[in-house]
Amino acid sequence: MAHRGTEFWAPEESEAAMRWARNMGADYLECDLQKTKDGVILALHDESLLRTTDVEVVYPNRKNDYTSAFTYQELLKLDIGSWFNEANPEQARASFVGQDILTLEDVLAIAEGKRIKRDANGKRIIVTDAEGNYVRTEYEDDPFDNGNRPGVYIETKAPYLFSGMEEALAKCLTENGWYADNIADMKKVAYKNGQPGAVDIANTPARIIVQTFDGAGLANFRKAFKRLIPIVYLMYDMSGNPATYADKINFAIRTGATIMGPMIDYVDGYPSSLLPWQGDMIRRTGMHIHAWSFNTNEQYLKYTGPWCDPNKEGGEDKNYLDGAFTNLADMAIRFYNTELQQYADQGLNYFRSNSNLGIEDNIHKNKPVRDAREVLDELGY
Repeated sequence: MAHRGTEFWAPEESEAAMRWARNMGADYLECDLQKTKDGVILALHDESLLRTTDVEVVYPNRKNDYTSAFTYQELLKLDIGSWFNEANPEQARASFVGQDILTLEDVLAIAEGKRIKRDANGKRIIVTDAEGNYVRTEYEDDPFDNGNRPGVYIETKAPYLFSGMEEALAKCLTENGWYADNIADMKKVAYKNGQPGAVDIANTPARIIVQTFDGAGLANFRKAFKRLIPIVYLMYDMSGNPATYADKINFAIRTGATIMGPMIDYVDGYPSSLLPWQGDMIRRTGMHIHAWSFNTNEQYLKYTGPWCDPNKEGGEDKNYLDGAFTNLADMAIRFYNTELQQYADQGLNYFRSNSNLGIEDNIHKNKPVRDAREVLDELGY
């Protein structure tokens, strides 16, 4: 799962990040949701605009206002790329300057192989109503699309910030054909690749996965989505207490979650919530594990089997991941494609299979291992 598209190679949750993740071969494009004053659902992590935009320059008197205090057309005046270049000089690109804030509909369109339609000055072309209010963005087929069709993995924020967000999300997904109470009513996403290793999750019933840290938000998912979809309870556990950990799992099950989303050793000062005993506890419930966030080979080795197997016995029970969030989809694909496969070639198979669906153990082995910078070059960045 491409965490915010990427935080490493491009400005997070930007068009560049999402197009890169799609073409790189990520299975899902992950995004966070905020909502504007005029009800537009954004793909944006922070409630504040200070970290990832130039709001203090464009709106100096409003720089401390929440994202939800702005209309979307006001937000389109902000630059979400320049900060990235300043913070990451080795990954900086002039084309990142002027990247604008995405909507959820933008992410869905990118997953379908499109890009935002822009004028000669690089400004997005939008449709407004008679009063000049934002209605929608125009899209076009991405000439650099390589045919991958990832799913979209969505995190909502606390209901006290955005009352009715889950219902608004379900409505947006339904209007765009990405969700329907009846699976047969979902749109068929145009898919042109068909090559070994190509991604086509956008045409499966699990094209959308939703997640939240918030307990009330978790309950709201089950109300907003009449048909069961994959629902994730994001969590971390500071106590290291089995009883406390079990309480979190039991709460998730009671509230309708089908997947646990524990944190690994990702945030300084926060212990991993996916030690072997914790992974075993989740496995006993039959729930899946989607952990966050993986940015090194060492982290993958620690949780996918090799470092949990001192006796070199092999076996999928040593692998505590059914899915992994990463800021480096290129590294993740390379790990599954080559390094973990090398263990399997030596008789130590750690892949978690789903033989009932006829899926091979290593579903990534046919994915091209691409250079991250080359993919950005091909996309015109």
